[in-house]
Amino acid sequence: MANNTLHVDVVSAEEYIFSGEARFVVLPGEGGELGIYPRHTPLISRIKPGAVRIETPEGGEEFVFVAGGVLEVQPDRVTVLSDTAIRGKDLDEQKATEAKRAAEEAVKNAKSDLDLARAQSELAVMAAQIAALRKFRQKR
Repeated sequence: MANNTLHVDVVSAEEYIFSGEARFVVLPGEGGELGIYPRHTPLISRIKPGAVRIETPEGGEEFVFVAGGVLEVQPDRVTVLSDTAIRGKDLDEQKATEAKRAAEEAVKNAKSDLDLARAQSELAVMAAQIAALRKFRQKR
């Protein structure tokens, strides 16, 4: 492997969403956007719902929406583990918008703190998915 790329794996609970070489990766870290280049210092971090942007060696871009998860960085490898990960081209704005509306209703109708926390979490995921989708569309 050339030392100007790193290997990237984005894995959901069901499958590998992306596996390949990249020039760099941008992810939604807990404290803001993280940019990872080859030879990055090893790191493990949680990530927030949002878009993972992967620049391929040829200069193309891949987008993957993640509903949060864990990031592991080694100098030559980035691994993103997320319960839910969806390729940018597979995102469905209508479904995401309907799910966001349902989450908004659940927030309004929450009967307990636990219900409210669950509904707010789902709402944050759906809002991030819609934002990621719109960002993906603008790049096309």
